[in-house]
Amino acid sequence: MRLFFSIAILTFFTGISLPVSAVSSMQNSLSSSTVVNIGKIDLVVVTKSTSTMALMRDGKVLRRYHIALGDKPQGHKLQEGDQRTPEGRYSLDYKKSDSAYYRAIHISYPNEEDQLRASALGIKPGGQIMIHGQNPRSSLNAEEAQKYNWTDGCIAITNPQMDELWRAIDEGTPIEILP
Repeated sequence: MRLFFSIAILTFFTGISLPVSAVSSMQNSLSSSTVVNIGKIDLVVVTKSTSTMALMRDGKVLRRYHIALGDKPQGHKLQEGDQRTPEGRYSLDYKKSDSAYYRAIHISYPNEEDQLRASALGIKPGGQIMIHGQNPRSSLNAEEAQKYNWTDGCIAITNPQMDELWRAIDEGTPIEILP
């Protein structure tokens, strides 16, 4: 918001004008990476088709992040090693500060339905699906890495976004993962 007012003042005094889309783009990129205490949230919604994660409270989006998924993002996770992210309603059941990817928050996959499906198909459903920060061994900076689907089925966000999410959730916060 401060950026918007700074741009408006600069525009007023210098006569320089920026297209509305440029100002809007700056606000969106800042709102997704600026670390501000947004308080506690009551729902995380991931939309795989748009590569976005929304942090919500009382039905309102407080923050939206661009995400990276696994190499095969389309479809529901069926088995271990398929590099897909599950779809459905789960919970964020614990936080892992000693993750290999900065920090991580565990998603309660597989649920009972996932286990029954895998059992009926004679396969292992997999597990250890997380929301996590960046790979510290990557040669790419966070902005570059987030342009690619590079996880093994997890959901990756930038480290500052991970810090914000970490503060905003309690264990048990629901997550909906949509196609």
